[in-house]
Amino acid sequence: MRLKNRLALSTISVVVLLCIMLISVQQTSAGRREEVKREEAVNLIIEHLRERNVNVEDEGLQGIAEMVYDESMQHNVDYRLVLAIMKIESNFKHDAVSHKGARGLLQVKPSCAKYIAPDVGVKWKGAKTLDEPEKNIKIGVRLFSSLIEDFQNVNMALHAYHVGPTRLKKILAEKKRPQKRYLNLVLDEYDRNIDLLPEP
Repeated sequence: MRLKNRLALSTISVVVLLCIMLISVQQTSAGRREEVKREEAVNLIIEHLRERNVNVEDEGLQGIAEMVYDESMQHNVDYRLVLAIMKIESNFKHDAVSHKGARGLLQVKPSCAKYIAPDVGVKWKGAKTLDEPEKNIKIGVRLFSSLIEDFQNVNMALHAYHVGPTRLKKILAEKKRPQKRYLNLVLDEYDRNIDLLPEP
């Protein structure tokens, strides 16, 4: 009887060990697939930026591409949409400054950015912080994802990104419709990106 119990226990132990090993192999395989997918997307983003004559060294392009992909994935936003916003907002100029003071690739206002910066691990050193592409992307993607959460709609989030959430709420409260020019520009660029770049 003891021998049967030991054999049964040994068999169960082997089965459990095999299950753990199988799960581990599957996780490693899935992790590797994600890594390959990321690498492919980052390389295509770099090529995409080069084709748009982005005036940044190769090392900088790599950093921008990785940050766009990683931050978009982290905040559940399509990186191709982030690139579309970037194109329309700044035409990929990291030192762009609007007449209203919005700065960098994603044209974020410093007054808003200083509150988001600590949440995304960016040390705020004033408005010039937004001229650094990686920091601008971290802050801009977080801002956009929070607008999607607030407005529960990507189109409305894009309107809010353009005119500001307070102004958009006022427009909607007055039963007016926001102008669609900016929205259409971003969505047209997004459609082009969908054709050129892989799904996240």
